[in-house]
Amino acid sequence: MPIFNYGIDHLTPGIAIDIAEGRSQGVLNEEATQKILASRQNVLDITEQEKIVYGVNTGFGSLCTTIINKADAGKLQENILRSHSVGVGAETPLDVAKLMMILKVHALSKGYSGVALETLERIIWHIENDFIPHVPQQGSVGASGDLAPLAHLFLPLIGEGKIWQDDRWVTTKELFQKENKTSLNLGPKEGLALINGTQFIAAYALKGFVRMSNCLDSADIIGALSLEALKGSMKPFDQELHQIRPYQGSIYVADRLEKLVAGSEIIESHQNCSRVQDPYSLRCMPQVHGASRNAWLHLKDMLTVEINSVTDNPIICSVDKTISGGNFHGQPMAMPIDYAALASAEIGNISDRRVYLMLEGEDEGLPTLLMKNTGLNSGFMIPQYTSAALVSENKGLCFPSSADSVPTSMGQEDHVSMGSIGGRKFNTILDNLENILGIELFCAAQGFDFRRPLKSSAILEEVHAHVRKQITFATEDRIFGDDMIIATDLIRNKEIVSVAHAAADHNNIKLYNNEVFGIY
Repeated sequence: MPIFNYGIDHLTPGIAIDIAEGRSQGVLNEEATQKILASRQNVLDITEQEKIVYGVNTGFGSLCTTIINKADAGKLQENILRSHSVGVGAETPLDVAKLMMILKVHALSKGYSGVALETLERIIWHIENDFIPHVPQQGSVGASGDLAPLAHLFLPLIGEGKIWQDDRWVTTKELFQKENKTSLNLGPKEGLALINGTQFIAAYALKGFVRMSNCLDSADIIGALSLEALKGSMKPFDQELHQIRPYQGSIYVADRLEKLVAGSEIIESHQNCSRVQDPYSLRCMPQVHGASRNAWLHLKDMLTVEINSVTDNPIICSVDKTISGGNFHGQPMAMPIDYAALASAEIGNISDRRVYLMLEGEDEGLPTLLMKNTGLNSGFMIPQYTSAALVSENKGLCFPSSADSVPTSMGQEDHVSMGSIGGRKFNTILDNLENILGIELFCAAQGFDFRRPLKSSAILEEVHAHVRKQITFATEDRIFGDDMIIATDLIRNKEIVSVAHAAADHNNIKLYNNEVFGIY
């Protein structure tokens, strides 16, 4: 199993997912251990010398001028976990909570936070054993760190809170009795270091980043299926066209679309037809899908910086140099998250337009509503209603969370990012997008069949065959909602992308560029 060295190695979104899903192991090597021990000693020396440092021997937030005596330093750190555990709402998904712990260990292991080695080893124990704490989703404003979610996340360190085990929530005390563990006694600054940071925002962004990557790949493939069903032209994907407006995303999508339909008999069958131009949802796929890919690349750059950064406060550089700054502020992530959310919604918007085009029919053999015997049958009319509803919902979710700020902590924290809200909304938009793309896949597979006996490209034939193994051609009305669930699962489980990429590899076609558009 690959080993990742917390605090030392360069973390990527893909590596973080691998650790969370058990394909890689995160460890503390000797170099990281020495950094952690040295930083911890700096905090202990500061405490002994009674230097006044925020959060070490002062209160928190607007209580930063209240001095805490040395005897109460540990109690102060435990109290911050209890007092800040005020989250509400549904629980954070377990995979996100686990990513939060992974990201926090990596940040704290860089040697600027002053936490004890034992504390980090305990968090790693939780990660490796899938003992994931209960974290309510709502309550962070994304500025002074993700205070409430992180406080809940680390309550188990002091023997409190709840943990998911054996498909149910148990109290930390129950777990510790079963596992023969005792709670930790937090020392100076540890509680503050645990709850100060952007790991809630970053974990949601990371999950969304990986999901968005799959949606973008799927949208190209499904869009190509729709292009074939609608007998669209390949000319708008010519590389010369995109080189004279050389956006990275557009060039990449155009190249993929050319390769996805290369060698298609369907394309060849209408080379000399009378249609001058395709509608934008076909013709402008490189520009629209490509613009969303550019947004994804921006998120990749920002997220990679964030998950390799120290985001707590204060920063302990040495006994004589501590900095109370603003690395906990979520704004650097909040804005790219909002951008990515908008970019994801637009993929759904153009997908719905392609569905509508297919339903219009009467185009060289494509029947209205994708079914020949309509009237008695409604055909594929109503799935598009669902698509339209989801597209509209996503539009409402696109208002940027980062455009808002509400002062907290008696004005001490007078500008906040709301990136935590943006991260959750981003993933809700992706939930809807996966369903929208599932509806297009369902409709495109139906339209594709009306082009028989002509064959499409080797890649698209493999994709269509895979869909048909689970969703049959519809000659009359049935419960299409069941088919839509299957189609969405094919996207959500990354099957469509896997089948297309495997077919491309088999035919020696380079359909993807992992160096730029991969998650590692």
